Amino acid sequence: MKALPFLLGMGVGYVLGTRAGRERYEQLSKAYRRVADNPQVQAAAGVARAKAGEAVQAGVAVAKDRVSPSSNTGHEPAAPGRSATGNGTAR
Repeated sequence: MKALPFLLGMGVGYVLGTRAGRERYEQLSKAYRRVADNPQVQAAAGVARAKAGEAVQAGVAVAKDRVSPSSNTGHEPAAPGRSATGNGTAR
């Protein structure tokens, strides 16, 4: 999956840096549209979006659980190197 952004970057770099001219650009553009318009690619992209949405929702739920008032002990967290009593002495 890490190779996809690299390949996309390579393609963009080639298109922007090519000296092959407009004809080669049109060939690449048509190939991209064929791939992007492919129903299988669109279905895979939809599945990926759905999975990403589920992962975000799960992450939000975990974050809410960790910051919820029920998990709070009633004390503010101590700054690093300081005690929770606030008298400035290290633990």
